[in-house]
Amino acid sequence: MIDPIEHRHFKTQLNSQLARIAKAVANPHRLEILDLLAQGERHVEDVAAETGLTLANASQHLQGLRQAHLVAARKEGLRVYYRLATPAVYSLLQIIREVAESQLAELDRLVETFLHRREMLEPMTLAELQARLDDPELVLLDVRPALEYEQGHIPGARSIPVAELAEHLSELTPEKQIVAYCRGPYCVFADEAVEILLDHGYQAQRVREGYPDWHVAGLPVETGPGLGG
Repeated sequence: MIDPIEHRHFKTQLNSQLARIAKAVANPHRLEILDLLAQGERHVEDVAAETGLTLANASQHLQGLRQAHLVAARKEGLRVYYRLATPAVYSLLQIIREVAESQLAELDRLVETFLHRREMLEPMTLAELQARLDDPELVLLDVRPALEYEQGHIPGARSIPVAELAEHLSELTPEKQIVAYCRGPYCVFADEAVEILLDHGYQAQRVREGYPDWHVAGLPVETGPGLGG
């Protein structure tokens, strides 16, 4: 028979280990960093620039995530590059997001305030995109930065970062349906791309989720410049 005192000690130690993960991600900057690293490997300077943090703060947050084994690192010359330790880390972000969506009315209000046009546009799900991936009448655009596209993208997607989209409109066919995706459900790149396309008379739609959601679902991905713009 298990000693009750030993059992209580076991449960406390077990939950202490689980709490390490919860504590490591209980910070908005760390959640943003993990979401960024889900797009691909980044060095510390990139992380700082993307998140608006100082180099010292970005490094401190990365070290905290590394101590919890949520990110891994490698050194190349004088630079340290970070990546998610495992795809399961992004699955954790998905779960946090899903619980927040179902439990926090504040999240809905934020989305309605900052992404108010989104309600007018019916997004395409990953399942719908997968079913139409080989459709010649569909043009798939990856509107994330080119580096993220090169590190991993949905097969057949063309890279046109949203900041460069207006310059490449003439290369797109108005008669075809254009579908844009970016970093995730709350990334605004795809929304901005769809707005630009619709304003110029194109048929456009965004993907509900982002590249990391596609990747963690076990769907095929490609790397390299591919069909980049």
